[in-house]
Amino acid sequence: MKNATSETPLSVVMLGASGAVGGEALGTLLMMPKVEHLSLLGRREIPNQPDPRIQQHIINIFEPSSYQSLVADHDVAICTLGVGQPSKTSKEDFIKIDKIAVIDFAKACKAAGVRHFELLSSVGISSNSSNFFLRTKGELVQALEALEFEQLSIFQPSMILTPTNRYGFTQAVTLLIWPVLQPLLLGSLRKYRGIRVEQLGKAIALNILDRKQGVEKLVWDDFQTIIDNVKL
Repeated sequence: MKNATSETPLSVVMLGASGAVGGEALGTLLMMPKVEHLSLLGRREIPNQPDPRIQQHIINIFEPSSYQSLVADHDVAICTLGVGQPSKTSKEDFIKIDKIAVIDFAKACKAAGVRHFELLSSVGISSNSSNFFLRTKGELVQALEALEFEQLSIFQPSMILTPTNRYGFTQAVTLLIWPVLQPLLLGSLRKYRGIRVEQLGKAIALNILDRKQGVEKLVWDDFQTIIDNVKL
């Protein structure tokens, strides 16, 4: 992996920075000297953000007109927007938030001249999947590819491991057994390894320094490579 050679400062716009992964990505971005400006778009303001590089904007994620002018003059867009518990959300709302709102954001970014778009997605996605969640995510990626960003980065983690249980009994069990399962996931199964939320957020942030062309779909091994090789 080659680091970007340009020393030009970067301006980043984020949608979804209030979530667990987005928050970790934001923390790393603020440690990166090349990031000179951060625009945070969301449904609510993130408290305790005194860094002068940050500007926060309350928007309606379902109305692109509420943020169209705010995405101009940015080099990179990072989208970590998504439903926390898809199984407890209607299919209609899931499509509205995880697909339509993201496509609208991406279209606004493309129209504004954003060069690099990063998306938090999921392992196993496919527009042909029989699984509703994976199919919807796959259709979203197809739509983003059609926009032809100079660089499109699709992050595809499996289980995202958080320090605390955020979603009840099922996640509690998962957090308990995943460390036991992790060493068993070898070869082609490595992409299904869980990743700590702070590592995933760090990889998403650092990847903006690795300037490439075209579409990249990143899984577990790629996250580790970014963290090991791309320097702040």
